[in-house]
Amino acid sequence: MTRRALAIAAAAVIFAGGWLGGALTAQPVRKYFAATTAAVAAPAFSRAVLVGDTLYLSGAIGVDAERRVPDTAEAEAQAVLSSVQDTLREAGMTMDDLVSVQVFCSDVSHYDAFNKVYRTFFKKELPARAFLGSGRLLFGARFEVQGVAVRRSARRLGAPASSSATERESAWA
Repeated sequence: MTRRALAIAAAAVIFAGGWLGGALTAQPVRKYFAATTAAVAAPAFSRAVLVGDTLYLSGAIGVDAERRVPDTAEAEAQAVLSSVQDTLREAGMTMDDLVSVQVFCSDVSHYDAFNKVYRTFFKKELPARAFLGSGRLLFGARFEVQGVAVRRSARRLGAPASSSATERESAWA
């Protein structure tokens, strides 16, 4: 084989390896958690999807099997956050594994009532969060909560505990 042919063959192998590399690399296993709510007869979604050590939570609402919303905002916040907690537990995680939470609220005047209950569900630092006024929610719910959790064992170890966001940020850099 000539030098030129050898160089072309080597380039082809390198190109193909880079081009096909993503297709040949093992992808994290996905585990789907079926929606088990009686409030929706045939849900068209998974309650959560675990990809590697990251759990993606679908929106959860705090209604009972008969689609009844609890009487108070606090009771509904307790119900919806308990539902999120149950899903996390099933995936081998806790509320402290949440890294991002989105709360959709039919009326932002429920902000304080939700926060009063929300804080009781965390032992450590709170996840990043958005609290959005969404208008009307399914079944007349006040709150819908979705989020992303990362298994703590998958996070980088050795970062010092700190009360300063800047110090924490540099520890993870």
